[in-house]
Amino acid sequence: MAINNPSVFLLMINGQIEGANFPEYDDLYCKYCFVYGHDWAPTSGLEEGISQITSKGRDSPQRMIWNFPLEITFKSTNPLGWPQIVVSVYGPDTFGNDVVRGYGATHIPFTPGQHTRTIPMFVPESTSRLQKFTSWLLGRRPEFTDPKVVAQGEGRE
Repeated sequence: MAINNPSVFLLMINGQIEGANFPEYDDLYCKYCFVYGHDWAPTSGLEEGISQITSKGRDSPQRMIWNFPLEITFKSTNPLGWPQIVVSVYGPDTFGNDVVRGYGATHIPFTPGQHTRTIPMFVPESTSRLQKFTSWLLGRRPEFTDPKVVAQGEGRE
């Protein structure tokens, strides 16, 4: 009696979140997490992490450097739901509260080798003037309860 085991393949990710350009902000840190399909499973490494706080350098007044290492291995039987990395950047506002400064996501490259990705970042906006005023008054900007929503396509019709 032969047992039919589906063949699997491995995806190994080794890299880093090198830095960011946020000209108007300082003292930022980033968080990352991976979003992947149902057939995917992490076998080793960290699925999420948080970096140190970095400040602008003297050499490059707009560039923040984290050099934040990433290492994870996934296994899957199907390329559907190829992993994406979601990056969230946070920093202090004028009141000293940590607020989101940007969200972004990109697919992990499909081909082996060295790759450099530039991830465009965005910040959610309040939908009404009352919400904008309230968030300004309280010093709390709108943010996602789950940053993984950035990598999902539902509700973007």
